[in-house]
Amino acid sequence: MSAPVTRGSLSRPRHGRMIAGVCAGLAQRYGMKPGTVRLLAVLSCLLPGPQFVAYLIMWAVIPSE
Repeated sequence: MSAPVTRGSLSRPRHGRMIAGVCAGLAQRYGMKPGTVRLLAVLSCLLPGPQFVAYLIMWAVIPSE
């Protein structure tokens, strides 16, 4: 039986952030490129829904490194 794959905890990095570091933190946590996550975040704002509010909540809740 193999050991479970563990990833780092979710946090906003001090380096590589553009606004608040939410997208960079999500990219780091899920093994994606920060630019891809930022593009998805911007494109999602074109859809109806509370994406901007969710970003603000994540900014307040996700700890900084």
